[in-house]
Amino acid sequence: MAGSIMNPPISSSLAKLQSLNGVFAIYKKQGPTSADVLNTLKEALLKEAGVQNPNPRKRKKQSLKMGHGGTLDSAASGVLVVGVGNGTKMLSTMLAGSKKYVAVGELGKATDTLDATGSVTVEKDFEHITRLDFEDKLKTFTGDIMQVPPLYSALKKDGQRLSVLLKKGHKVEAKPARPVTVYNLTLQEFKPPLFTLDIECGGGFYVRSLVDDLGKALSSCAHVKELIRTKQGQFTLEEHALHEEQWTLEHILRSLQPCSDSEQTMDCTKAAEADT
Repeated sequence: MAGSIMNPPISSSLAKLQSLNGVFAIYKKQGPTSADVLNTLKEALLKEAGVQNPNPRKRKKQSLKMGHGGTLDSAASGVLVVGVGNGTKMLSTMLAGSKKYVAVGELGKATDTLDATGSVTVEKDFEHITRLDFEDKLKTFTGDIMQVPPLYSALKKDGQRLSVLLKKGHKVEAKPARPVTVYNLTLQEFKPPLFTLDIECGGGFYVRSLVDDLGKALSSCAHVKELIRTKQGQFTLEEHALHEEQWTLEHILRSLQPCSDSEQTMDCTKAAEADT
């Protein structure tokens, strides 16, 4: 018909990309936020599918539905689980299982963010702390415990993240303590002021709060120097997490955990918040 505008045909690779429904794991490097990493992944996939100048941040009429479950702090690295298509509805249920972390902490210094990205707020002696003291205190942080989330976190007040409000200069009150579960907590290395913990925990748990609380319990202070998530739900860092050079349709098709028929039709649920 004269004057009609034809929509360009969708490439077969884009059609295949848009037909994906499931979850898979990627490796998040230290530095970018979890949202930044997701946008980089989406942009790489859309470019591969032939989309010109993709804008992964544009939510309206987006050509690829994708989300992540369980935020990793920008300073942390490791497993980040991604949902694509109806897989975004699986994130909260699939990530209800345990998470595993390796955390390097530093005794003697506390920071406002509870990690190495923040400003030092307190310095205390730590020479009195022995390995035996440390391992003894770990017992009190194992099992079902109460934990106060960090002020700098992905938790929200009036629809805005606490960390964003703080950076804007707003006064933010600490969230109340909430129940969390620590399944396993072991001291792998103790070379003061540095120490390394292996942690297995449930949802809503903050490693930064644990290290801060440990420092106080040992009559000193501490912050997280390095944090790696090695497992999230069924996905492990060694076996499942795709590195950036593997962010292709072919690699995702190989590693995708597809939705079941019942999950395809379930209502969208909120992805697990979380928790570093």
